[in-house]
Amino acid sequence: MENIVVVFKAPGFTSKDYDKVWDDLKAAGQSTPKGLLSHVGFAHPDGDWMVVDVWESAEAFGDFGKTLLPILQGTGVNVPQPTVVPAHYFYQAQTESAMA
Repeated sequence: MENIVVVFKAPGFTSKDYDKVWDDLKAAGQSTPKGLLSHVGFAHPDGDWMVVDVWESAEAFGDFGKTLLPILQGTGVNVPQPTVVPAHYFYQAQTESAMA
């Protein structure tokens, strides 16, 4: 399997929208999606909302998308298609609590 990087840049999306999407994902049993290696959501300096994920594979992201897409559509914000690229390298740091 080839890890992929998924980048969403969503003009008009807010932290409130982001929190609502996470709440809906949790309610759908997707608080820890299978195949998701890393996730970060943040406000870009230009005001757009961004999400950057690393997934184990395109297939894992595609499976998750079956739940995510209807939830995103429910926000009423037009979220463009993400940019999906193969990861050249992925390093997952371990916290002290994970090493104990």
